[in-house]
Amino acid sequence: MTANAHRALTNALLKLASPAEIPASRERPWASVTFTGARHWVSLSVGPARADEIAAMLPDHEFDLPGHLVADIAVTGTRVDGDRTVIEIEALTVETH
Repeated sequence: MTANAHRALTNALLKLASPAEIPASRERPWASVTFTGARHWVSLSVGPARADEIAAMLPDHEFDLPGHLVADIAVTGTRVDGDRTVIEIEALTVETH
């Protein structure tokens, strides 16, 4: 079920940051005593003018991921890649069913 959360999260990030690309992403299953979910790492490539705006809105953005919620999301770094800025994002999703 985490693959669906990863796909939904990356699609939501692309929609939020449009026009954007995801040059790399990965996920790893995660669980606590009471929750099951996944930890996600996403590289989001955007135009430099959008990078600060997206980084600022990301922590408070309400994501709509069927069967999952974003419990935590943070920008862990940024880097310039030619005429683009790559925002490194780490997120935690948990299953809601």
